[in-house]
Amino acid sequence: MALRRCWRFSGVVPRLLLNSTVRPGASVPGGRSSLSRLDNTHPGCTTSELLLRRFSSAPPSTDVSYEELKQLLAGRKAVVIDVREPWELREYGFIPGSINVPLGQVNTALQLGAEEFKEKYGGEMPGAKDNIVFTCLAGIRSKTALDTAASLGYKDVQHYPGGWQDWVKNEQHN
Repeated sequence: MALRRCWRFSGVVPRLLLNSTVRPGASVPGGRSSLSRLDNTHPGCTTSELLLRRFSSAPPSTDVSYEELKQLLAGRKAVVIDVREPWELREYGFIPGSINVPLGQVNTALQLGAEEFKEKYGGEMPGAKDNIVFTCLAGIRSKTALDTAASLGYKDVQHYPGGWQDWVKNEQHN
């Protein structure tokens, strides 16, 4: 089964990856252990095929600026999910219109039914084709949440790299 699944991707793997001169054990970041670990996780798949899949799940442009986020919120054109812990929102504040889903719950939350999501998080469950913008304090956790959503099949996912810190700074100037 794994071999059949990998074979399906072999036609789209760029020649550069397939004919790469970098081999496991070569002097590259990550070295042999990284490449070997990839090979061992999916028997029958080549490292090139796994790397292609790994880098093809997220959209090309994932960053949202303060101005873009303001427009998305005003037009209700995105579901904004703040992945900080609830105590952080109480302590520092939150972006109006955002839904709080702590980072540790993002994977499970995005697989809930719409009613259960609304009951637990107080907002509308985003669909697989909805625009979702993740935010946090400074943009690190939101990037992790973006990667999680992309791996679950969400197509239009972005994050606000400035996070709450950038939001507050911009709101004070306006």
